[in-house]
Amino acid sequence: MKKTIQTEPEKAILVAVSLPNDEQINTEESLDELESLATTSGAITVSKIIQNRKAIDSGHFIGKGKAAELKSLAKEFGVKLIIFDNELSPAQVKNLEKATEIKVLDRSGLILDIFALHAKSKEACTQVELAQLEYLMPRLTKQWTHFSEGFGGIGTKGPGETQLETDRRLIRTRITKLKDDLAKIQRQRETQRKSRRDIFKVALVGYTNVGKSTLFNALSDAKVLVEDMLFATLDSTVRKIEIGQQIEVLISDTVGFIKKLPHSLVASFKSTLEEAGEADLLLHVVDISSPNFREQIEAVNTVLDEIKIRDKQTLLIFNKVDRLETTGLIEQVSEEFENSITISAGSQIGIDDVREKVHKIILENFVVRELQFPISEFASVPKVYQLAEVLEREDTEEFVYLKIRASKSNFNLIEKL
Repeated sequence: MKKTIQTEPEKAILVAVSLPNDEQINTEESLDELESLATTSGAITVSKIIQNRKAIDSGHFIGKGKAAELKSLAKEFGVKLIIFDNELSPAQVKNLEKATEIKVLDRSGLILDIFALHAKSKEACTQVELAQLEYLMPRLTKQWTHFSEGFGGIGTKGPGETQLETDRRLIRTRITKLKDDLAKIQRQRETQRKSRRDIFKVALVGYTNVGKSTLFNALSDAKVLVEDMLFATLDSTVRKIEIGQQIEVLISDTVGFIKKLPHSLVASFKSTLEEAGEADLLLHVVDISSPNFREQIEAVNTVLDEIKIRDKQTLLIFNKVDRLETTGLIEQVSEEFENSITISAGSQIGIDDVREKVHKIILENFVVRELQFPISEFASVPKVYQLAEVLEREDTEEFVYLKIRASKSNFNLIEKL
């Protein structure tokens, strides 16, 4: 009979710094979100600290005196982990760990840890490992143990500087291998996308845990994992659905965004995020019940800017309307955000409204045209199939007649054939 070993959750202290230009409420909300991240990773928060400072301490971030206080507090509560809501430099992590004698993690490191926890597919695992190694590379010190032959994880209390250089070389080699693997995945995805050019594409984007997967399931009758936790979805899932009369649409569910998302993660998840980049329409899902939904909208827009798709046609979907106590906010966002819909994906409220709105946008963006190609231009016909949905076809001795439906942008390409 196998014995189950119960491991105690790690106790953590959370720390944030508020500078003169920072609003206290924003710092508090960000620290609350950090607590949710810590909970998702399996840690228990025993204390949250906000330090008001005129400037960041370059050596210890919070200063030597505050670091000494953290050491005492951690000893009092039996804490083994201190998590900072800000991004720390490698030198600051090293100095803080030396001063507190406790493991120190910043927000980026915590998010990477959660991604590693939830990565299931080969692609997601590759993307997360690459982001982790690029994050860890400048943070390696002689306290970290070296890699095994299989490039295992990084622990504590390792050998000296010679081994450290070996570890760095192994990491650089591994990073190169992972980038090559992702390049292959990206080429495969591009091949898949080329075969889908004739169909209208919709991508769900939004802050983490706003209900994207629930809406995806409601629209597609799929059974994508839905959990009330941050970053439950890492892999992009694509389904074909029917909108209106015989109009097929490809809809994709993408990884959620968050404030202060590590740049290495955005870069590593490029192939996954490109599903949104290839979309004709973005459904930006927002949790209207969150007091911070406006800040979350801006955080998502920041990432959309970074991957250069902010200018795509976007429909704002305000989700979880059933969690509101009054309807006042619904009227307010309807006036403030012109191209928006309020729904509850979990309660199936407003799903038909989403379908109707998407159908209307498709009709506004698609054209139906009749074309004829002389036999001498027969080579252009397969290209039309790549760019449009062929509704009817007739072949004669002299011409090929096609009736097609295509997006306006694709029809412009067809005209140039």
